[in-house]
Amino acid sequence: MTVEPRPPPASWVREVAAAIRGECIPDAPMAPRTSIRVGGPADLLVRPEDRSTLPGMLAACACRGVPVLFLGGGANLLVADAGIRGVVARLPAEGDEEADGDRLVLAAGAPVSRLAQRALASGLVGCEFAAGIPGTLGGAVAMNAGTRIGEMKDVVERVEVATSEGLRWIPAPELGFAYRTCRLPPGAVVTRVGFRLRPGDVERSRAAMEADREHRRRTQPLTWPTWGSTFRNPPGDHAGRLVEAVGLKGHRIGNAMWSDLHANFVVNLGGATARDCLALIRLARERVRERIGVELELEVRLAGAFAADEHP
Repeated sequence: MTVEPRPPPASWVREVAAAIRGECIPDAPMAPRTSIRVGGPADLLVRPEDRSTLPGMLAACACRGVPVLFLGGGANLLVADAGIRGVVARLPAEGDEEADGDRLVLAAGAPVSRLAQRALASGLVGCEFAAGIPGTLGGAVAMNAGTRIGEMKDVVERVEVATSEGLRWIPAPELGFAYRTCRLPPGAVVTRVGFRLRPGDVERSRAAMEADREHRRRTQPLTWPTWGSTFRNPPGDHAGRLVEAVGLKGHRIGNAMWSDLHANFVVNLGGATARDCLALIRLARERVRERIGVELELEVRLAGAFAADEHP
């Protein structure tokens, strides 16, 4: 596979970096920052010092026409082999946390597992599904992440977002939560999340979390680099069952493979490219459409400069 040479850094890289309080890394490798370990570099990776610097960064990018991608834990993401044009921003994992009765407020850059930890420490239950979800809380809210026992919409009360105009809170009913979907304002990024749980039996909650984690370990290829579920489950069915039904479980293209444990997971066998992964996705969609008549929708997000012939 040939990747076109990258152009020299544009003037906007220096200008945007000068407008940001925090770490800035030009031409930053993205593969090590994604859970499937695939993808080329980003023009500029920034790690803002805190959420208060985000509106200024977004305004600096907007006035220069520079796109911004917010990176959580790198789960549920496939980056193009040619990399990402523009800014990739990663929120701080630490931030002001609040606990008040049955309510918690946590930083969006914190891992999803932090919610379960704080809930147990506060004697609260209701978020057992979150214990084994990879990535960050902000990313989990943006896609309404969940498992067979619950999803983010069940526990989110409000979210704080940053736009080029500033920071503000949005109540959950205005977010349009649906299956693997959340309707954030255009150009907004989640900075903090307010949760409402309930007091309950902490030991029973802990046991439910461990049972869910054990179920995931048995049924998902978590020892391999993977982005998680590739397709959304169609109504009344499971995407993994459909991919397996058309004979693709364990099917390999290059160094990427449909997992032989769960057919809705693509795994990186070592040195896989985005082109390998996309070829698997395209093949599965075509076969399922032709043989079963179901159009599979992507759950994994695509980011970066993909060639026209790479899109699934």
